Amino acid sequence: MKLKILLPSRVLLDEPVSKVTAEAANGYFTLLPRHIDFVTSLAPGVLSYYSEAGEERFLAVDGGVLVKKGDEVFLSTTRAVQGPDMEELKELVEKELKVLAESEKKARSVMARLESDTLRRFTQLGGE
Repeated sequence: MKLKILLPSRVLLDEPVSKVTAEAANGYFTLLPRHIDFVTSLAPGVLSYYSEAGEERFLAVDGGVLVKKGDEVFLSTTRAVQGPDMEELKELVEKELKVLAESEKKARSVMARLESDTLRRFTQLGGE
């Protein structure tokens, strides 16, 4: 089976796998090569897969849509972080969350300035 992880800006992963385990809204599931075709919405969490060599690997995903069609599994998600083991994956996710929190803080600051500037201009228009 081939697993392809699609992000908005690039393909994160495109490799043969023997097994995929992920979490949907109704719980965890596992896909094997002979599994029927399948579509589901994923919950944010950890997706694990086994390479054809038998190595278990992990991805943290921010939700997304998973489609299994024939011998291909596609996952489309906005954000994903890949790690060789759970401990390193945890560190990578924490690092990504800090960057995301800083970006959100900056965006909120810009929006607050835009809102106050807009209110100030409306106030000036009313006084003229």
